[in-house]
Amino acid sequence: MKKILVTGGLGFIGSHTVVELQAVGFEVVIIDDLSNSSESVLDGITSITNKKPIFEKLDLKEKSSVENFFRKHNDISGVIHFAASKAVGESVENPLLYYENNLNTLIYMLKEVLGLQESNFIFSSSCTVYGQADKMPITESAPVKPAESPYGNTKQIGEEIISDTCKVNPNLNAIALRYFNPIGAHPSAKIGELPIGVPQNLVPYITQTGAGLRESLSVFGDDYPTADGTCIRDYIHVVDLAKAHVIALQRLHNHKNDSNFETFNVGTGVGSSVLEVIHAFENVSNQSLNYKIAPRREGDITSAFADTKKANTVLGWKAKSSLNDAMDSAWKWEQKIRNL
Repeated sequence: MKKILVTGGLGFIGSHTVVELQAVGFEVVIIDDLSNSSESVLDGITSITNKKPIFEKLDLKEKSSVENFFRKHNDISGVIHFAASKAVGESVENPLLYYENNLNTLIYMLKEVLGLQESNFIFSSSCTVYGQADKMPITESAPVKPAESPYGNTKQIGEEIISDTCKVNPNLNAIALRYFNPIGAHPSAKIGELPIGVPQNLVPYITQTGAGLRESLSVFGDDYPTADGTCIRDYIHVVDLAKAHVIALQRLHNHKNDSNFETFNVGTGVGSSVLEVIHAFENVSNQSLNYKIAPRREGDITSAFADTKKANTVLGWKAKSSLNDAMDSAWKWEQKIRNL
């Protein structure tokens, strides 16, 4: 049973990935500093899988703590690195926080991974590396354009750091998964998205508005060059996304990778507008949502959805859940945590 380290493993995507890793027999160690998550998520993971992962509360910005962790756990055979700050708007307001948290921690992790017997590394990247792409859907060969936000820039630089490290370390095998927009929750409603404070992402803001926690939802801009004037994104169910990490890790363990640094888009291949997501919520919840049109938000791009052919054919992964499936699970999760 191989031991896998999941950094940020109590976060939204991390916790769902831990569930999927345990489901196929991996032993999991979680590192999380609880800055944007809760230790109670461990109970949800344990309840779903009947197995409690090892948990270490650790700040990855502290280099000595990272070194000590790997001395203690020198039998790690793969790392899935989620731990990062991820809000576009916040990154525009506080870029240094994002550069410190997202890049220093990556460097410290890679230094330790190079010392492992099996140096397998999955990087949580993002479609933000493409900026505003020229053509839709976006393929992995689309040019990486100047980032629209410091957050996006940290993902671009992160991939460059990994690529440069792989070039001179042939024993390091890495895959960057470029996610589109993860939404939804585990069908058991035992884990889901748990934003601290005001949500930075669309779907938790929708569900909190639906639950009465927020007075109304702001739709940032209705004058974009799209069918209904609102931004278009590729919304992927978080369980589908979690399974992509397991398949990517198994690809490295089984030496199926074509090179020691690969990139894959992870999305549905379907673009949905903000208003379409709102309408999907209204469908599954049988209620109307109070929303208003607000000015455009700095750092937002018009449209981004994935060409998933490479992930489907080369990685052997495909998204299975619909937008309605994802919104239904997100609403069930919101109702559960609010005791509605």
